[in-house]
Amino acid sequence: MDRPIVACVLAGGIGSRLYPASRSDRPKQFLAFGGEQSLLSRTLDRTAFADERYVLTREEFADEIREHAPEAGALVEPAGRDTGPALVYAAWRLRDRFDAEPVLCCLPSDHHVADDAAFATRLERAAEVAVETDGLVTLGVEPTRPATGYGYIVPESDGTEPAGVETALEAGDDGLGADDYAAVDRFTEKPDREDAEHVIEGGAYWNAGIFAWTPSALLREARDSPLAPLVDALEDGEPGRGFDAVDAVSVDYAIMERASDVFVTPLSVGWDDLGTWDAVGRVLAADDGAGGDESANATVAGDTLSIDAEHNVVAAPDARVSLLEVDDLIVAAFDDRILVAPRGASQRVRTIVDRLRERDAF
Repeated sequence: MDRPIVACVLAGGIGSRLYPASRSDRPKQFLAFGGEQSLLSRTLDRTAFADERYVLTREEFADEIREHAPEAGALVEPAGRDTGPALVYAAWRLRDRFDAEPVLCCLPSDHHVADDAAFATRLERAAEVAVETDGLVTLGVEPTRPATGYGYIVPESDGTEPAGVETALEAGDDGLGADDYAAVDRFTEKPDREDAEHVIEGGAYWNAGIFAWTPSALLREARDSPLAPLVDALEDGEPGRGFDAVDAVSVDYAIMERASDVFVTPLSVGWDDLGTWDAVGRVLAADDGAGGDESANATVAGDTLSIDAEHNVVAAPDARVSLLEVDDLIVAAFDDRILVAPRGASQRVRTIVDRLRERDAF
């Protein structure tokens, strides 16, 4: 392409569903979870294809961002307002920094990717699609199960199956064909299992929260969204006023679900969102050679003794945990905090954090 590609990595959140490992002074993007590198450092490694890289974060994390990602610039948001305001702010900040308008590849800092090379190839292709369509491009992960913790992207259908990655790779000499993306029909927020099975049968993808667009395309759509006051304030050079004028909102809800020119291109790279203890355990079990065997216990940190206990996730770096005839539990102990919960309640750990905040005890 004749445009620079800029990777924008979102790293301003805390990761409250990974409590007590992740807290306000120790957000999950700086944690390793089974490896030597932090999640943020690993994300920066897989975005090495970009011409430039930036990390979107909040003021209190800026110094540590520079330690984990010294090769990237830091964009400090005026306030934490979720992914919608953050990405609009990044588009405004980066729009005029280059001779030619860049393409932004935007991604979270807390994902697991098994094949970094394939991931880079798909992001580069998504950037091309963003230029070809002058629209907003989202990467959809081909589902491996009817997950209820993810949102789904339903592509428009012409009566045939959407082209998957394997079809796309066979379509041209460079491995990329012209039919490896489709317009988005709708987004579906975290369905129950029955609805998840139904949308998967219809060709839906998991919504990974990974995007590509030009700054002008995103700002154009943001002007016709709940983030319009932010865009107006940014154009006036007053980002602080703009953040004060909008509520915290995801980019999916504020813009993607309302925009007209939205496209999906498939991603098949061994992906998982490391946002919950269940996901961390699933990835570690696979990496340990368990192959996703649900009987395996996953030790994130610490020393575990297990007798007649299966499918538990244990994270206790400074403790020895013994499990006896218990299954499907999360046992996490960090500092003076201990969490014990059913593994199936991973998504609800945030409720614990909310209650602790109400008590001023988080």
